[in-house]
Amino acid sequence: MLVLGVESSCDETAAAVLADGRRILSNVVASQDALHAPYGGVVPELASRRHLEVIVPVVETALADAGVGLSDLDGIAVTQGPGLVGSLLVGCSLAKSLAYVHDKPLVGVNHLEGHIYAAFLTDDPPVHPFLALVVSGGHTALYHARAPLAYALVGQTRDDAAGEAFDKVAKLLGLGFPGGPAIERAAKTGDPKAITFPLAQMTDGASDFSFSGLKTSASLYVKRHAPLGEGQVADIAASFQAAVVKMLVRKTVKAALRTGVKRVVLTGGVAANGPLRAGLAAEAAEHGITLHVPPPRLCTDNAAMITAAGTARLEAGERAPLGMNALPNMELAPAPTAGHPPIAPASRAPLQ
Repeated sequence: MLVLGVESSCDETAAAVLADGRRILSNVVASQDALHAPYGGVVPELASRRHLEVIVPVVETALADAGVGLSDLDGIAVTQGPGLVGSLLVGCSLAKSLAYVHDKPLVGVNHLEGHIYAAFLTDDPPVHPFLALVVSGGHTALYHARAPLAYALVGQTRDDAAGEAFDKVAKLLGLGFPGGPAIERAAKTGDPKAITFPLAQMTDGASDFSFSGLKTSASLYVKRHAPLGEGQVADIAASFQAAVVKMLVRKTVKAALRTGVKRVVLTGGVAANGPLRAGLAAEAAEHGITLHVPPPRLCTDNAAMITAAGTARLEAGERAPLGMNALPNMELAPAPTAGHPPIAPASRAPLQ
């Protein structure tokens, strides 16, 4: 099956062509980092306008790189949500137009499922069931992938996403945008044990994350010690990064041990962070958990992952109507109701 995928959920305009959902024939990404850098974050209106400017050339380039035409396609996949509504509408409008004009099957893809499917584009794809930690600028959530296309939400952030916290602290330290890579660069010369930032504890025992208190603590530290020298900035960056990594690793491994799931996928833009990859790999190995992490180029927003997920849904018989609309708050799996966890603990898995 030959599928074209389109991604425009936030500030990357991307298109890709995949064969059989696994073989990447092309994967084109137009970044907007320079456009949003002066503001220290993504400006939604600017993002959607830039998508309008570049989305047709990006799709044309993806088709040319793959050596195929629209008539050769077996289907079209597009990110339907979640994301910025203006950005999503650009991609959805183009995908629906192409599907209509060329009479091709269309499917809408959840952006977070796309991130999970990035792991299936590696030489060592995961086998169901597995836990997936999706951590990015807009999302931080832990899912139980019970079977293909079947998910249960295990935990999620109760406030800021991890990537959002990185962006805000990077701006606070004057390190630039995007914040994740900027913090990681600055942290290389800092001491991760120089400052002890607090980690949120969930009193109800949920596998949820929280980064607002950590961000506030970093902000208060900066205000108390201003003006900061270069060494202080490096220490703050290193200590903040270490705290974020510790929370992500601890929650993920505890969830894996509690549920008895022995495979974990780490994905999303923040999964490109070196210390996070290394920290989760070490902790997983210590507990006999197999870790799957896509290469950094497939962790950040791209269309290959959307095409992979879209191909799986097309093969399952899913079709989206041409009246399909963008869903900025689209859920991959509903939050569990109080007192009803999404999956029961394994009988012999040790509690940590």
